[in-house]
Amino acid sequence: MAIKTYEEMNALELDILKEIGSIGGGNAATALSSMLNAKVNMAVPEVQILGFNEALSHLGDPEELVAAIFVEMSGELGGIMLFILTKEFSDEVLHRMLGKDCPDFLAMEEIDSSVLSEIGNIVISSYITAMSGLIGMQVELSVPQFAVNMLGGIMSVPIAMMGQHSDRIMMITGEFKIDGKALNSNMLLLPDVESLSVLMKKLGVE
Repeated sequence: MAIKTYEEMNALELDILKEIGSIGGGNAATALSSMLNAKVNMAVPEVQILGFNEALSHLGDPEELVAAIFVEMSGELGGIMLFILTKEFSDEVLHRMLGKDCPDFLAMEEIDSSVLSEIGNIVISSYITAMSGLIGMQVELSVPQFAVNMLGGIMSVPIAMMGQHSDRIMMITGEFKIDGKALNSNMLLLPDVESLSVLMKKLGVE
């Protein structure tokens, strides 16, 4: 039976998505580890179906200034990938890659934003490559977009896009750790409802 709303997902289907997220996250962590020459882990992902305000509250303070890399998915799997970088996480990355810290997101030099954007692009691509290979679906990615804004402003984009179909969104989130330090940055996978039925059918879940 086709899935028409996120709320129709049962426990088995949510567990499958969690496992897919875990494999994608593991691949992303490996790519980030290689770039930073550090041990990088991704926490066991959470799969949650939340109202928009709940989703935003779950991620942190809506007024916190963050950086984000945003990519749209198309093909057999549609939706959004979003890599949210806190100031602490960005400082760690820039220190390891460029030997410097970023005094303020709004005062970043072009090389700082370029490095963070490239990091995000490679991590997201690694995530999607592992995931699409596992589920046997062709997934195309848009050109990544880099932005600095308050968390609430960053999340308003996917919420508006997903809100065309539902007043709730499904997020698969995983937090990265660098050399054992939890730096509160998240990789978000937000699949659209239409793709979920195709995904489950491919995996033999009817």
